[in-house]
Amino acid sequence: MTVAPPNLASAVPALEHLPLLARLPAVRRAIDEILSELRRTQASMTGIRGADPSKSESYVAWLKRNGELRGRPTMYPYIGAGFGNGALVQLADESVKWDMISSIGVNMFGHSDPRMVEAALESALSDVCMQGNLQHNADVLAVSEILVAEAGRTSRLRHCFVTNSGCMANENALKICQQKTKSAPRVIALRDCFMGRSTTMSQIGDTPAYRQGLVQNILVDYMPFYDPMLGARSTELAVAKLRELIERYPKQHSCFVMEVVQGEGGFNLAPREFLESLMRVCREASIPVWVDEVQTFGRTEEMFAFQASGLGEYVDVVTIGKLSQVCACLFAEDFNPGPGLIAGTFSSSTSAFHVGRRALEILRDGDYYGPNGRIARLHQAFRTAATDLIARRPEFFPPVIDGQGRTFGETMGGIGGMMRLTPLGGKKDQLNALLQLLFEEGVIALTCGHGPYHLRLLPPIGVMEPAQFKPVFEVIERALGRTR
Repeated sequence: MTVAPPNLASAVPALEHLPLLARLPAVRRAIDEILSELRRTQASMTGIRGADPSKSESYVAWLKRNGELRGRPTMYPYIGAGFGNGALVQLADESVKWDMISSIGVNMFGHSDPRMVEAALESALSDVCMQGNLQHNADVLAVSEILVAEAGRTSRLRHCFVTNSGCMANENALKICQQKTKSAPRVIALRDCFMGRSTTMSQIGDTPAYRQGLVQNILVDYMPFYDPMLGARSTELAVAKLRELIERYPKQHSCFVMEVVQGEGGFNLAPREFLESLMRVCREASIPVWVDEVQTFGRTEEMFAFQASGLGEYVDVVTIGKLSQVCACLFAEDFNPGPGLIAGTFSSSTSAFHVGRRALEILRDGDYYGPNGRIARLHQAFRTAATDLIARRPEFFPPVIDGQGRTFGETMGGIGGMMRLTPLGGKKDQLNALLQLLFEEGVIALTCGHGPYHLRLLPPIGVMEPAQFKPVFEVIERALGRTR
């Protein structure tokens, strides 16, 4: 099915998105001077570095105070210095580490990228710090127009409502779907999904610890995600389960929300046939299809993961966030909600709009997407480095047993900028200990999955070079050596 691209009022002249002051020649010269100084300072940061011993006492005191203010210590002893060079970040104790999680996917262009700094400097000259739903500048239009144009190439998505968090974008999506279905009380979701941490999104997300002590406020029916060990049989079973739910609760489902690639659930992949089969059943039953791309957006071989999977014709609502800096809910014309349903005092900060717009433009116009794009090449470099480590050090990669007692086939996986490695048998406690050793050695990472567990990498794919995986994997190997 070919979807007609949206008509974005091409006859309307483009709005100037830069603040008035940022356009003045003297101000441009000052910004250029700052960026030149930034590049000169970055030139000496080429690899990991240990902490300055003279900063140890004050750094420990800061960490202690941070834990007191939060009510508990942070996962890592991390306080940033506000400076870095791409995939390298400097902490307040002057140590330098490889950032392979980029604030769980937020900082796609790493640290102190001159292009992002330039956009932030321009935004600082705006009249306001925060943009809102009631009053906003041209920044909101600029970001929304890019998102709608890119999404609309292969889907019916025509509208965009921006907000300041992925969780809030998901809340808006749910409200839109509920209004469309006249208050249908149930939601269909995939097992191992993650939706955010509001009270409602915690209920939909399939992690019991994230809703412990919360009052149930929505009814959720969970569907199995694709099981590669079952192959085509997995699709057959899932379709049968979906039809059973629809028959049991006729016209009771407001939506089927799905991640095309599961993020926190383990960077799990599903073939197009699996997802398309479920979406077709939803279409037959008039159940809206909502795709959550808060983590996948921008990280596959297309800007949207649903595009990479060729599923645009089935999508009614999509949510995005993280690397876009500004989060958003996109929806089809027939899902346009009534006045007052979605709003909010804050859309996001002016700097988030400027930096997000710059990031989207670079992704759209650069050599990032497609089977030979930067993202695909970076993923291949990860797999090459992982394959080498697995072959040389098999003792770090014992058999992995899944929750059903089966041997888990892959010790590495993921797609595009979402990468996973499964050492130490995929055991949670051992991987958590590994994360601390990695941090000490100079690599920041996280885990994903619900058993088995995986080492999760979300590197800053906007700036990271394939060759940089060599020093990163040298650190991973050293840290694994310390686990034995």
